[in-house]
Amino acid sequence: MALPLKRGRNSMTPAQVSQDANHTVLEVILSRENNGITKPQIRYETKLADTIIAKSINLLKLQNKIKEVTDIRNKRTKLFMGARFEASKEVTGGEWYTDGKLDVEFVSTLKILCLKSMQKVGVATVEDIAESIERLGVFKGNNIDLNQIHQVLGSLELEGEVEKMSDDGQGRVSSVPIGKICYRTRAKKLEKTNAMASIPCGICPQISLCTPDGIISPITCVYYKRWLDF
Repeated sequence: MALPLKRGRNSMTPAQVSQDANHTVLEVILSRENNGITKPQIRYETKLADTIIAKSINLLKLQNKIKEVTDIRNKRTKLFMGARFEASKEVTGGEWYTDGKLDVEFVSTLKILCLKSMQKVGVATVEDIAESIERLGVFKGNNIDLNQIHQVLGSLELEGEVEKMSDDGQGRVSSVPIGKICYRTRAKKLEKTNAMASIPCGICPQISLCTPDGIISPITCVYYKRWLDF
């Protein structure tokens, strides 16, 4: 009759192995602080099997020691970090994102307030706009910093809504210190298609008599001049 093999002095029970794996996985996750870590990275650093890592992660989540976070840079990538950490802006996308989704309403509201601030004073610096928005108290509990205002103004400039400028000492912007960057809203023009739609020639009853050097001509036609002004 074969005798059962004796355990070595350093052998561990399955429960002890599991506990040791949980501790190892937790330490690796906590070491990444607010940047988080992916499963493949955990596997690389711990050399543990995928099944063991998965069990450890599930247990640690149930114990509220770690949490799962969506990486805004790649929404299909799941990051794990200590429950006590707040994910970094690189991971969450910063103030523009809520639960991994772009806060469209927040961005739109901030754009509108920036435009209204400039329309009210004509020309404004980033600091002027930030102070104006802060006084309104629209974003209570969510402080708007200068970097956010810069980003919004940059977006509005690309969209053709605002113009960036500075006083070159020639009195171009007398209300702003020389060299200081400021912004103002741009006057909107009708789209070219709208202007073309209003051209009077197509419905003019005298178009057959209209010639460049005649009594009736584009030069003397007030309606044609209005169209050119577009």
